Amino acid sequence: MAYDTAIAALADPTRRALVERLRAGPQPVGVLADDLPISRPAVSQHLKVLSDAGLLEVEPQGARRLYRLAPRGLDELRAYLDGLWDDALSSFAARAREVAKGS
Repeated sequence: MAYDTAIAALADPTRRALVERLRAGPQPVGVLADDLPISRPAVSQHLKVLSDAGLLEVEPQGARRLYRLAPRGLDELRAYLDGLWDDALSSFAARAREVAKGS
């Protein structure tokens, strides 16, 4: 999974809401769709985008499917974001050193 695919998938607020709901554990589409202002088929389409981005795993259970967060996909996204954070901290430290030398 490329981090850019995951970021693009999470750009949609409905998809972020679905990811938030899945933080509580695996759930079927019917439960995930409860209280969302979109149809169940639309929820299924959003889940497919998240799955294709590597952020979800799908487990068939009889006639239904359970969706869960995919640790590997989230780890790859986190590694990218951690790299951004490290770069930002390094830039801040370098600037602080420059300011300290100038005082």
